[in-house]
Amino acid sequence: MTFTDYLYETAKPIWEKGYQHPFVQGIGDGTLEPERFSFFMRQDYVYLIEYARLFALGSLKAPDLSTMSTFAKLLDATLNMEMELHRQYAERLGISREELEATEPAPTTLAYSSYMLNLSQRGSLAELIAALLPCAWSYGEIGERLAQIPGASDHPLYGEWVRMYASEDFKELATWLIDLLNELAEGKSEAEKKQLETIFIHTSKFEYLFWDMAWEQAGWTI
Repeated sequence: MTFTDYLYETAKPIWEKGYQHPFVQGIGDGTLEPERFSFFMRQDYVYLIEYARLFALGSLKAPDLSTMSTFAKLLDATLNMEMELHRQYAERLGISREELEATEPAPTTLAYSSYMLNLSQRGSLAELIAALLPCAWSYGEIGERLAQIPGASDHPLYGEWVRMYASEDFKELATWLIDLLNELAEGKSEAEKKQLETIFIHTSKFEYLFWDMAWEQAGWTI
């Protein structure tokens, strides 16, 4: 069993709870109310701005040019492909680009992104990857599972979202990060591996909380 196999098995109950969340299931069966999805897309957009900074930090911490180059490509893909999907959805949902970019991060969005950035600035490349991997990996799994639901990939509103995260290109992101984390984990002490596991579990839990925030449309209450 590889180190990431162990992380996956440890986080699996959290990820399954996320997949079963009514927000995710509503995307799959097409019943999710557009206003909930609109709230999600706004928050996910501002989250992705901070998530992209992690790839920039990954390039900074990279031990060689090849790794640096791949992180730079992932940064570009996040800013100009994944976020472009959000911009296109915003237009369909009647949200201007100015409104989208002026979105105030909700408490969960702010806590999640701040946690990852703080860890990644202070920590090692392995810690950075442990922080960002649950997002990339779990979204690929969710996309793949939702794509198996009849009609999900062709839904007039949610189909494009399902196809994006079920795509081979998106899965390649997680695969590269998985392989790199396994490589970096080799030779680490049990204490160091436990720290990576803690980070991975924390951001897996934040992924669940993000779905829950979107379902409840939970912004600031004061």
